[in-house]
Amino acid sequence: MASPQNMHRTLITLATFNEVENLPLLVEEILRFAPDVDILVIDDNSPDGTGKWCEEAAAGEPRLRVLHRTGKLGLGTATLAGMRHAIDQGYEWVLNMDADFSHHPRHLPALLACRDESGEGRAVDVMIGSRYVPGGRIEGWGWKRHFMSRAVNLASRVLLGLKTRDCSGSYRCYRTRLLADLDFGAIRSRGYSFQEEILYCLARQGAKIEETPITFADRERGQSKINSGEALNAGRILLLLGIGRCCRSTAAHTNHSAGSG
Repeated sequence: MASPQNMHRTLITLATFNEVENLPLLVEEILRFAPDVDILVIDDNSPDGTGKWCEEAAAGEPRLRVLHRTGKLGLGTATLAGMRHAIDQGYEWVLNMDADFSHHPRHLPALLACRDESGEGRAVDVMIGSRYVPGGRIEGWGWKRHFMSRAVNLASRVLLGLKTRDCSGSYRCYRTRLLADLDFGAIRSRGYSFQEEILYCLARQGAKIEETPITFADRERGQSKINSGEALNAGRILLLLGIGRCCRSTAAHTNHSAGSG
């Protein structure tokens, strides 16, 4: 599936539900800024014709493919499906981004810079397009969205011990070799908390994670998929993960104390 000129074998995944207004221009812009990638659209049976457009476009663009799913199965499962596809097809890198232009393709070169391993020091395993490092910013949000996002990221750092500033952002490039070592079946999240959980799993595995600044712009076309139910469920999963982390830490401390006694 990968283009012959793609030396790094990189797959960009786009989870979609009713994104036919955004997808044609988005695919064009992705291939303009990163012509050496392949694109996989994971479509949840969008009633607006997103999947049909992908099939027609893929007939004339060998770098584009579509994975059809039976219904709206959740952002987390769509992202996992894209990761599994990247692993199965032998891609070295998989980059996930939103399909609504919140993640602008102009930032792709900075995220894909993690593929360059010619420099000194340990290679990067995960590169995050970050809203919360110097140079990063958000456009088009009201105070409630800002508050919710900041609160989720603070909770992720406190509960999960993550060091990154943007733990909830989904604009990321991953080394697939590390993803292949994860137990995807053990991941609880099916919605927006997937981003924190996969980052937590990779951090525990010893992945080197870095952030590069992006401008996150609220969508201009189509409707947002975020709702209060998703937010509450994400908070519940983060709490459960944090409790599990605390229990493991306590057990390790107890075993260490017993062993040295």
